[in-house]
Amino acid sequence: MVKVSFLAAIVVMAVSVGDSQAQTRPQTFRDCSNCPEMVPLPGGTFTMGVPRGEEEREGVPLASRGRSEPQRRVTIAPGLAMSRTAVTLGEFAAFVAATGHSPGSGCWAFVNNGATYDYQENAGYNWRNPGFPQKEDHPVVCVSWLDAEAYVRWLARTTGKPYQLPSEAEWEFAARAGTTTARFWGDSPTAACTYGNVLDLSLATAQNLDRRPQFAFRCSDRHVFTAPVGSFQPNAFGLYDMLGNVWQWMSDCVNPTLDGQPADGSPRLTGECESRSMRGGSWAHLPWYVRAGNRVRGTATDRYNFAGIRVVRER
Repeated sequence: MVKVSFLAAIVVMAVSVGDSQAQTRPQTFRDCSNCPEMVPLPGGTFTMGVPRGEEEREGVPLASRGRSEPQRRVTIAPGLAMSRTAVTLGEFAAFVAATGHSPGSGCWAFVNNGATYDYQENAGYNWRNPGFPQKEDHPVVCVSWLDAEAYVRWLARTTGKPYQLPSEAEWEFAARAGTTTARFWGDSPTAACTYGNVLDLSLATAQNLDRRPQFAFRCSDRHVFTAPVGSFQPNAFGLYDMLGNVWQWMSDCVNPTLDGQPADGSPRLTGECESRSMRGGSWAHLPWYVRAGNRVRGTATDRYNFAGIRVVRER
C-alpha cells in the first residue's frame, strides 16, 4: 500500500465581478462536433489568498495550512472561455481515435483499508477501466497531465483556436463565479450534494467509511463513483462540477506559496514542474479538500481515477 503524496494548499479569492455579470448565463459554443461545450467568461479582478479562519473552520490539517500566502491581486481579462463540464469519456475517446494517442495503464485509486484513506496504484486500471463502470457522459479519469496536454494540443490543431489547460488563477476565478465563500454555494458543506458529486453518505455507506462530518459530507448525491457530467446545479457562470466529481489538471507547476503568482492570471511555469497543480476536489476526497480555493499536486506522469481534464480557450 502506497499513499499518494498530495500537497494541499489553500487559495481563496475575492472577485470584482458585477452581480449582473455573475448571474448572466452566456450562450455556449463548440468549435467542432467532438469538442467540449465552451462557456464565455467575464473578466474581473480578485484577491488570491486565504481569509482568516477558513482553514481552522474547515479542519484543514496543520501541515496543509499557510500555503496560499501572500495574498495577490490578479486580473482575468475578458475573452476567456472554459469548458462547461469536465472533458467526458466520449470526448476523450474521439481524441484517441483521431490521434492514436495511448494513455497506457496504471492508475492510482482510492482504497479503503478499514483504518485510513489511502491510494494504491493499480497496474490494470486505465481510462477505459478505472475500477468502476462509466458511460460516455462521465468525466474521463486515469489520464495524466501529459495526456491532458496532448488532448489540448489536439484541440488546438483541430480547431485552430488557442486551447490550453487552465491556469490556477483562471480556474479559481471561474469556480467562484463572483463569490468569496469557501464554496460557490456558500461556506456551509450541507448543500454539497445539490451542487456536486462528493464523498457523501452514498459513498460512505457503500465503502463502509467514517460518516462523521470531517470525513464525509452529511448528504446523499446518489453516486458512489463518478457521475455523468452536468448532473448537479451549476455555479453563477453556468459551469458544472467545478467542485466534486473529479480533480482537474492545471497548467501551473507546483509552488509552495503564492509569492510570484502572475498578476495577469497566466500560469506559473517555474517551480516544481515535474508535478502539476490540480483543482476542484473529487467524489473520493474529504470535505476540506472540496473548496474553491484548495489545490493539490499530482506527478505529471501519474494517473488517478479521481482526476480528469477541464480546458480553456484563451483569447
